[in-house]
Amino acid sequence: SPLIGKSILVPLLVLVSFGLLGMRDDLEGVRGKRQDGQGMLAKFKASYQFILALGTSAGMYFFLGLHSVAVPGIADKVNIGLIYIPIAMFVIIAESNAVNLTDGLDGLAGSTSAIAFLAYGVIAYLQGQYPLMSFCFTMVGALFAFLWYNAHPADLFMGDTGSLALGATLAVVALMTGQWLLLPIVGLVFVAEALSDVLQVGYFKWTKRHTGKGKRIFRMAPLHHHFELSGIKENYVTLIFWLIQAIACTIGVFLA
Repeated sequence: SPLIGKSILVPLLVLVSFGLLGMRDDLEGVRGKRQDGQGMLAKFKASYQFILALGTSAGMYFFLGLHSVAVPGIADKVNIGLIYIPIAMFVIIAESNAVNLTDGLDGLAGSTSAIAFLAYGVIAYLQGQYPLMSFCFTMVGALFAFLWYNAHPADLFMGDTGSLALGATLAVVALMTGQWLLLPIVGLVFVAEALSDVLQVGYFKWTKRHTGKGKRIFRMAPLHHHFELSGIKENYVTLIFWLIQAIACTIGVFLA
């Protein structure tokens, strides 16, 4: 519809706004008042993410009329009403943080994000959302250009400026297609990275509380560091994860 065509501004605004948030975090990590190099305090960073996600979700609901979900195997999208807003917020915040956690090896976040945007570009094409398709394919081209400098050994690093923006934008694209239930499949690597970090921290705290000594599930979290410490070279880990992402994206497009 014409409205969907104009709504291409939504992922663009999300890309810029989350990029600026990530830039502030990166700058504070380099020359901020904190001496640990960790950037913004987690509570402030989370607050900004919440506000941006709330504004984006409300905008998609009230101004774009997006309030449904596509369920694989069901022809018509399912209207979920106002609950769409908190769900959309969760999707945006979770995906931005998941891609952020994935950004730990040369070329990893960039390559996996590129294939995910390619998948949603195909889905947008199948739906006739050609402006959104063009946006997705433009993101793919930009990411491959970035990977020329970010591939191992990297000359340029993404940082939170790129990873937060890519994750949030990918989530918005998924929400605009209505196929956001497929995001855990299309973004399988991102889910695995985030889940490994949650499990690692949770299990460590639980065992420390009950045994007095914290234990770990993985050698190190997020997941890519576990494989690194297992003796697999960095560029091989990136290649394996990219191939897994490519297979998962193919399945996601097929389900769509």
